[in-house]
Amino acid sequence: MPRVVYFEFTAEEPERAAMFYGNVFGWKMVKWEGPEDYWLVDTGDDSEPGINGGMLRRREGSPNATTSIEVESLEDYTESVLQNGGTQVVPRTDIPGVGSYAYFKDTEGNIFCIMQPLSPTE
Repeated sequence: MPRVVYFEFTAEEPERAAMFYGNVFGWKMVKWEGPEDYWLVDTGDDSEPGINGGMLRRREGSPNATTSIEVESLEDYTESVLQNGGTQVVPRTDIPGVGSYAYFKDTEGNIFCIMQPLSPTE
């Protein structure tokens, strides 16, 4: 069964937000050296319950926070979302070495991400 595996949130000033969450919760945030302005959020020891996430610079119209749900087939779940009354708000995007994702809106207006990681052989 697909599960929430990641969260993202946006920030007007990511450096300020990184300092805030680091000081309050001890989270470690590291700027990703990828094609986007993005920070990886480490929320704690992997042996404890919880998930890690990411932070990106807020843009006009972007949601404040989303969850990412890992699936085996982005195409199958895109079809299921659309058949059940959801809408796609960001098309499939491929991240080299990571996988593919797309963003959707559910029937209540909540935005979420579906992520298909690369298989071990890719």
